[in-house]
Amino acid sequence: MKTNSFKNPIIVSEEKWLAARLELLREEKEFTRLRDKLADRRRKLPWIKITKGYTFESSDGQVTLADLFEGRSQLMVQHFMLGPGWEQGCKSCSFMMDHFNPTVPHLNARDVSFTAISHAPLAEILPFKARMGWAVNWVSSHGTGFNQDFNVSFTEEEIARGGVYYNYAKMDFPQTEAPGISVFAKDASGNVYLTYSTYGRGVEVVMTTYDLLDLVPKGRNEDPEATMSWVRHHDRYEPATANI
Repeated sequence: MKTNSFKNPIIVSEEKWLAARLELLREEKEFTRLRDKLADRRRKLPWIKITKGYTFESSDGQVTLADLFEGRSQLMVQHFMLGPGWEQGCKSCSFMMDHFNPTVPHLNARDVSFTAISHAPLAEILPFKARMGWAVNWVSSHGTGFNQDFNVSFTEEEIARGGVYYNYAKMDFPQTEAPGISVFAKDASGNVYLTYSTYGRGVEVVMTTYDLLDLVPKGRNEDPEATMSWVRHHDRYEPATANI
């Protein structure tokens, strides 16, 4: 349960604080080295050639997966939870997009394009995109098998039966749409390959607010039974108040 109080902080002298900080710093440096090794292994994963022809609905008409690269050799996709008939996009996926949105120019500068892909028709995506003020490429996979192939959309019947395939395992899932991030590469011949996908808590990689919260005394301060229940669409937060 979220709390507005601190958890019995230990008050020490500056000398003892510095000793504790240096001990933690050694662990932080080791974590950084391990993270670099993991990133290197991620880049060395084998690739899968995409042989299915996906066509998406965009603001500029029909586009293919290859078109989404926009002349670059790498593409990052956010599988954004916005299903057909939904009144608005998922608030947690919106939290992700709030972080993705300002990074796009920097990704572009490093030969990476970005696109959000949702199951809803484009006519249902664009009003929500305008409301949130995001300047990103966002296309609809409605009527294609893209979301199903990447295991981020399920039918009501699949949900009722239980045990949908998500995050590389069978599990019960409460909704017909799920979050994820996928990365693609395109070679000089125009062939497209899947190089990486991550789901579940793997999408926290873009949620840098969490990294910042991990630095402060109260940490993420979330309800363990509903960790992201505090998240709102950025235009729906109540005015901030100071809580001790």
